[in-house]
Amino acid sequence: MSALPSASTSTLKGDGRSDALALALLREHLAEHLGPAADTAEIVPLFGDASTRRYFRLRLPTQTAVAALYPEPFASEKMPFLEVQRLLEAYGLPVPRVTAVDPSRGVVVLEDLGDLTLQEALRDAGPREREDLYREATSQLARLQAEAARGPQRASCFQIAFDIEKLSWELHYFLKHFVEALRGADLTAEDRATLGEAIHRLCEEIAGWPRVLCHRDFHSRNLMSHAGRLYWIDFQDARLGPASYDLASLLRDSYVDFEEEFLAERAEEFRQSTLPGETREAFARHFELVSVQRNLKALGTFGYMATVRQNPVYLQYVPRTLVNARRNLLRHPELTGLHRVLARHVEELA
Repeated sequence: MSALPSASTSTLKGDGRSDALALALLREHLAEHLGPAADTAEIVPLFGDASTRRYFRLRLPTQTAVAALYPEPFASEKMPFLEVQRLLEAYGLPVPRVTAVDPSRGVVVLEDLGDLTLQEALRDAGPREREDLYREATSQLARLQAEAARGPQRASCFQIAFDIEKLSWELHYFLKHFVEALRGADLTAEDRATLGEAIHRLCEEIAGWPRVLCHRDFHSRNLMSHAGRLYWIDFQDARLGPASYDLASLLRDSYVDFEEEFLAERAEEFRQSTLPGETREAFARHFELVSVQRNLKALGTFGYMATVRQNPVYLQYVPRTLVNARRNLLRHPELTGLHRVLARHVEELA
């Protein structure tokens, strides 16, 4: 759920073991690639996100770049980010260029897309610009699905999917880190049985739908507004899933408020362009059930960040996400058991 972090107000000083090691690795990388010019390069830390990666802006003599520093060295040929980046670039989708890879130091250097996420761009956008931005985003999703369907599917992202196990794991993660850890709920054996059965039924249905290639975290913090278009980041977890998955991530976004009419219009435009053979009713059902799973999964991440990582920054997005989840839980009678138990322990879902 991570977006490219915003720039810090100060440069990295190297105070503390992890900062000192990060600085040393990046300095070694720059010296190897730039020679003496590396001495004038400035390394600016970027605020952390929900991942284990760390990001830095490199102010080089003739340009800026963003360095992603991974916690361990990696093998380039087995690295999901690099593999998916090459695939999306080949599809003609807007992703940052990779300018250098240093596997032994765990460094990937990327084109600098700036700091303006779609989330931030929307703050000053008028109605027409807002509509144009979301039409651009949904047209990019349509391109992803079309290109992936017609081309080779040998990349590792085609070998993993939102199957029952993955979808269920995410919802049990929600129960553990949000319902129990963050909200302090004491689930009874009966609660667990009801929830387990309801989760299985929901995930079994979603996993049984036709699959397309999904970005996996396609929301306003992972779309960058740069050079007049939207660019994708944080796509390394791409996998197969329902055609409505990325759309649900975008339009039932934890970080942005939508009018229901705006959401319905964008969803219908996507259906007509991408799934014209699916009825509006079937598409709406798929979209809403995936939205429930996606929103509960996001709450699990927010709970984990607050209780395990001791990072409360995502708690501000909990109320909106609960509103989105409640809306769709109430729309589907088959989710009554899931909704009833959750509402007893999370009052905003009642």
